[in-house]
This record gives sequence, C-alpha cells and structure tokens, in this order.
Amino acid sequence: MTRLQGPQVSLSRFLPRWSELDTSLPTWRARAVRYVLIYFALVLVLVGARALTSHVRPALRAAQTREAALTTQNANLTVQLQTLENQRRLLDWATEHGMRRLTDVPKDRATFAPLPAAPPPRPRPPRTLEVNTLWK
Repeated sequence: MTRLQGPQVSLSRFLPRWSELDTSLPTWRARAVRYVLIYFALVLVLVGARALTSHVRPALRAAQTREAALTTQNANLTVQLQTLENQRRLLDWATEHGMRRLTDVPKDRATFAPLPAAPPPRPRPPRTLEVNTLWK
C-alpha cells in the first residue's frame, strides 16, 4: 500500500487544550445565558412554524376524505357502466328499436353498373428551365 504524500495534520490542532480552557464562573454564566437564549429562539421558531402550518393537517384530512369518496364513486360508476354496456342489454335495446341481427337479415344480390371510364389525362406542356448567370 502506498501512503498519500502531503502535510501531516494533527487532530490536536482542532481540539482545544484542556489547560487553556477558561472555566471561570462569569464565562460559564455567559455561555449558559447564550445557550438558553438560543434554545428559546429555536422554540419560538418551531412554535411559529407550527402555528403557520396548523391549517395543513385538517386540509390534508379533508382531501383524503374527498379522495376516498371519489374512489368509491368511481368504483360504483364503473360497475354501473359495465351493467349498461352489457351485451345482452344492448341486444335487447336494439331489438326494441326495430334493429335486426345481421345473421337474421335476408341476403339479396344485386348487380351494379360499372363506372364510366375516366377521361384520359390532358397532356402537359414540356417544362423548361432557364438560368441567367450574372458575373460581377
């Protein structure tokens, strides 16, 4: 294994030396006050965010209720459509309106006169191409 070349970084460079820490009462008191203020600021931010978004949860519940109702309605309408498009029902409706099945209709034969022949195409004049070249 090769070792990466570069400057050696000591971990003690980032960690404070315990002998150099200020542990006096005013320093700790100032830190405690600062931490309590930071805590209260975070609490205010979180409570404010909750107050601003308090309407989201009821709206989400209402949307879920509407979605469930629409899903049920879609299922019911699909079943109704399938019963209305039933092949037997369509056949009964067609019979009631005087329609007959193609297999029950008598077949008649007829002869049709052929169409008259199309007139021959008119001759077109020959195409010409004219090119003018202008030199400057």
